[in-house]
Amino acid sequence: MAKKRESFGDRAYETSILLFLIAFSFIVAYPLYWIVISSFSDQFAVLRGDVTFLPARPNVRMYWIVFQHPEIFRTYMNTVLYTILGTFISVTLSMLCAYPLSRKDFFGKNFFMTALMITMFFSGGMIPLFLQVRDLRMLNTIWAVTIPGSVSVYNTIIMRTFFKTTIPQELEESAFLDGANDLQFFVKCVLPLSQAIIAVMVLFYGVAHWNSWFSAFLYISNRNLYPVSLILREIILQGTNQNATVDQEFIGDGVKYATMVVTTLPIMCLYPFLQKYFATGVMVGSIKG
Repeated sequence: MAKKRESFGDRAYETSILLFLIAFSFIVAYPLYWIVISSFSDQFAVLRGDVTFLPARPNVRMYWIVFQHPEIFRTYMNTVLYTILGTFISVTLSMLCAYPLSRKDFFGKNFFMTALMITMFFSGGMIPLFLQVRDLRMLNTIWAVTIPGSVSVYNTIIMRTFFKTTIPQELEESAFLDGANDLQFFVKCVLPLSQAIIAVMVLFYGVAHWNSWFSAFLYISNRNLYPVSLILREIILQGTNQNATVDQEFIGDGVKYATMVVTTLPIMCLYPFLQKYFATGVMVGSIKG
């Protein structure tokens, strides 16, 4: 069968869309690229505006300043631990919350859904939360970083919608007729069918836990439990304090770019492995909300 010949209007439309996507991709990607090349450039050259597409007088001085800190590797491993543990807790709790809310026969689901929605707009505030964490004796523990705020209502709603549209009620009824209980159905049927949304939630929660620093700033005073974000913050402040020399201020600006690369690189490496699930999970989880 002969291929249908495209009209001039079709080709013009496709070309314009392609050019727009290329321009949009450049606008999004160039700032990230500029940060990377600036972190490898001489900071006086960056200040003069000599850095555009290639590093100017390339060097790794900024990374040397970051990685020579005696606590950087320990805090980096702390952040990895907080991210893995926190993501596991968040995804598990979100699934256990979202799945019952997706079932038609769950008694009181409207009440619980309303209660969850209220927390999206109102909260007790920072001081009551701090007092609660203190009273639970979680200060200076890993639980102070991973448990408070572990469940996102927005992510829970996405998961609930995914379960509602992907896991039919008839499948559940069939499993119960075969003798399965709720836990067996959840483990053997729901989890295998939910790989896409689980991967999306791992990415969402993983990024949130990796970038989180304010919880540690509030609840952690033991330096052995610091995440890497607090140490990088100290490094930046040391180069930009009021008593810093001009050269130290330039170092501070360069360290900012280096710390951005150091903190975002692991997440950027994780994304390609979850990309194939990302679009499917978000699209299915966003319809019929």
